[in-house]
Amino acid sequence: MRQRFRKLKPHMLGLVLTALAFSVAAAPVAPEQGAPAVTQAASPTDARQQLLDLEKQWTDAEDKSDTEALRRILDDRFVATLGTRTYDKEAFIKVFARDVDPSASQTLTYEAVIIDADTAVLVATDTSRGTKDGAPRTAVYKYTATYIRRDGRWRALAEHIVRVPPPQ
Repeated sequence: MRQRFRKLKPHMLGLVLTALAFSVAAAPVAPEQGAPAVTQAASPTDARQQLLDLEKQWTDAEDKSDTEALRRILDDRFVATLGTRTYDKEAFIKVFARDVDPSASQTLTYEAVIIDADTAVLVATDTSRGTKDGAPRTAVYKYTATYIRRDGRWRALAEHIVRVPPPQ
């Protein structure tokens, strides 16, 4: 396959690779079992609200260690970078498969919600509260989450999250 691409002029190679990337990204995926199939696209306002609702469901699932909800929210190809470590879907879910802290909560503050057709990017701050070893704790994180809409349903495809250092 590489031999074919070597013969292409540089500008044509870019076009071929772009077309190949779009054809792979647009490949049909079987609907998730039990998920409703909706073919009509939501308006930008509806899509924004759907994403914000899904973000709330995601944080609730993390706080309650609801691994089944996380499996529904995260795409099968989900990837996350937490600090310097990268996780696939199941490894990410294992991070939250723990004893539930009844005081756990997360407050999200959005800086950007960008929706372009069936792709969305959310940039936000997550203030996480709970207890650790019986003492109250608060941690602040900055994150970017990427969503795709497939079969009429938004799914988290990727997340990059870093902890904000506490003020000095």
